[in-house]
Amino acid sequence: MKVSVDVDCTPAEARAFLGLPDVTPIHDKYVKTMLDSFDGVANVEQMETLFRSFSPLGDAGMRLFKQMMDIGLAGMPGKNGDKNPG
Repeated sequence: MKVSVDVDCTPAEARAFLGLPDVTPIHDKYVKTMLDSFDGVANVEQMETLFRSFSPLGDAGMRLFKQMMDIGLAGMPGKNGDKNPG
């Protein structure tokens, strides 16, 4: 026997129903802090340093992210200048 239940609610309603805390004020403060920190960035090197400081694992996390992106891009059709992936 299989039973399905569809619930039509907003994410905020779902969090309240499940008893999860409302983290909207924390999220808003985090986003404001991030946006404010970008105001002083003048070049790419400063942006990279800023992103490294926000990365959960620091340099190791950035290297892992870069490796994942390299693997994903390597598998895409059209690499090595191929204009026709087929």
